[in-house]
Amino acid sequence: MSGVSSRGAVPYLDLASTALDVTSAEVHEARKRSWYAETPYGHAVLRYAEASALLTDRRFVQGNARWPEQNGIHDGPFLRWWQEVLLSLEGEDHARLRRLLNPAFRRRSIQALQPDFTRLATELVDGFAARGEVELIEEFAEPYASRILCLLLGLPDDEWHVVARWADDLGKSFGIRVKDDLPRIEAALEGLTGYVTAVVEDRLAEPREDLVTTLLHAQTTDGRLTRDELVVSLVFLAFAGMETTRNQIGLAVQTLLRHPDQWALLAERPELGPAAVEEVMRVNPTVTWVTREAVEDVDLHGLHLPAGSIVQVLSHAAGTDPSAVDDPDVDIERASERPPHLGFGGGWHHCLGHFVARTDMAVALPLLARRMPDARPDGPGEWLPVSGNTGALRFPVVFRPT
Repeated sequence: MSGVSSRGAVPYLDLASTALDVTSAEVHEARKRSWYAETPYGHAVLRYAEASALLTDRRFVQGNARWPEQNGIHDGPFLRWWQEVLLSLEGEDHARLRRLLNPAFRRRSIQALQPDFTRLATELVDGFAARGEVELIEEFAEPYASRILCLLLGLPDDEWHVVARWADDLGKSFGIRVKDDLPRIEAALEGLTGYVTAVVEDRLAEPREDLVTTLLHAQTTDGRLTRDELVVSLVFLAFAGMETTRNQIGLAVQTLLRHPDQWALLAERPELGPAAVEEVMRVNPTVTWVTREAVEDVDLHGLHLPAGSIVQVLSHAAGTDPSAVDDPDVDIERASERPPHLGFGGGWHHCLGHFVARTDMAVALPLLARRMPDARPDGPGEWLPVSGNTGALRFPVVFRPT
């Protein structure tokens, strides 16, 4: 079963099915038939023009607050935490928290860390380049993403394993198996919350030049941030920053290895690193759909959506829509000609950490391409369902040793 079927003239996509691949030819065929589809999680937008317009339409809000409820989770610590994270907040609370977090994620702040990103990536690649083989997730993507997160938050580098373990389990919050994974999610939430609370207490006693101290100052000096909001925000940043970057690196390498000419070009021209990031996120994003909720009755291109309706924007389907991209195949030399991809969402809820992800991947991908010539997958690996948030659990790669 592919998870794609038809209910009259409108396609039906079973986004809740582990059998559905939202990048598949069946979804592309549904896009030809209609700009939207029906799903168990509301309607899904499949074409670029409608998708990009919807993400900036002020008649819609984020919509993620209802994710636990949509999966049969109606109480418990995960639900309470989920309702308080930045993704679920709207209005002044969302704007206030975003203003407080923004300075740490500005382009200039992140670019200043690029030498550290390069140092970390080089150190990790040095560990396996001479072998000619690597399990990419365990030996590169996860430690790279986790250690960058520790650098951003001012956490000890040698504790990245601890943070990564909890962040990995908490990342299952975005998966379509969220209800089945709930015990692991809530155990990770408890562990990471305890860890972050201890870090906050430490910075209260001994302030440092880091994000935690900056946010703690906002909490203690003018009350713009409560202690609970501080802890919730840091837990969210810890897991979201690690999980999405790790997943996207695996998906990026998967994409580029399917196009060996692009892999070789990136090795020869590392300045194309930023372009490679944009291309792989256009065609193979870890966030495969972006949620919005109508706050009033909306008539959208002939589709009536009552207030409270949930709409999912399918980022791959939109990013490879032939009506917006004349040749949707991967071409890193043409990335600047493409319309902006939707892998980071859009509008008021555009991903806060997008400069981090763009910069650390733009460093990592050319380095991997140069140090892993003639790379190819060593077997199928192990992957999450290609719906919800996706990525590799295991991705062995072989290459010519350097």
